[in-house]
Amino acid sequence: MVRKQCYKLCKRVFFLTLGALITAVGLELFIIPNKLVDGGIIGISIMASYLTKLPLAIFIVGLNIPFLVLGYLHIGKTFALSTLYSVSALAYFTTVLHSFPAFTRDILLGTVFGGIVLGVGVGLILRYGGSLDGTEITALIISPRFCFSVGEVVMFFNIFILGSAGFVYGWENAMYSLIAYFIAYKTIDLVLEGFDESKSVMIISDRSHEISEAILHRLGRGVTHFYAKGGYTQEDKEVLYTVVTRLEIAKLRSIVYDFDPEAFLAIEEVHDVQGGRFKKKAIHGKQTNPQQVAQ
Repeated sequence: MVRKQCYKLCKRVFFLTLGALITAVGLELFIIPNKLVDGGIIGISIMASYLTKLPLAIFIVGLNIPFLVLGYLHIGKTFALSTLYSVSALAYFTTVLHSFPAFTRDILLGTVFGGIVLGVGVGLILRYGGSLDGTEITALIISPRFCFSVGEVVMFFNIFILGSAGFVYGWENAMYSLIAYFIAYKTIDLVLEGFDESKSVMIISDRSHEISEAILHRLGRGVTHFYAKGGYTQEDKEVLYTVVTRLEIAKLRSIVYDFDPEAFLAIEEVHDVQGGRFKKKAIHGKQTNPQQVAQ
């Protein structure tokens, strides 16, 4: 068990480090040299560094500290520590790469390839339980209290940030920045295999009771139990159904496989959620018949 936990920790640290390095390459060798910005805290940090001539790393760490505290209080210690490590690694790598020459000074090439590289790096960090964007943490906290989805709150922040880039770099660069942001967003989806702001998850396991209790107490998410019969085995099955945010998927997988490494998970996109703990407008995307899953 100790060896398994060490392996999981080393794997997470490796990919969080790799994600931070790739993100730093996208920023320092594509985005920043062409006077482009990203969304979220990174975008604010880029503009603040440009205006004050202070190192980018100072703003990446400093502006994220309040959101790290919020993440610790509202999402969990593992997420907060993973995010702290990711942010610190990004700050270090941007400092190291700052003196390197840009890969291109062509603004179109910088926009396209910067967006792709940035998306790959951020996608890896999200996939392994971390984050670089404090606005998403804020959105997760604000969303249940108002009639806005997490995506809508994040988009509001980013429209304001990318709009501000027009006053700092000029409106043409701001429009290119919007294209880079869109490319990065789509690349993140590809890295995370269709990772959306929320996911519905069906779980089939012989230890469904323990898994259900862990999801309830460690994630704070409700779980619905379905009773079904396997089409092939004709055995009675208990199917768990829950909906989580994209920042919680990594932790959910960890919870399930800690109890049952052979558990069956079916993860689907949820476009909006209404009621329950999410309190958002809602229409489910695809839905799956529990009896079909339990085969």
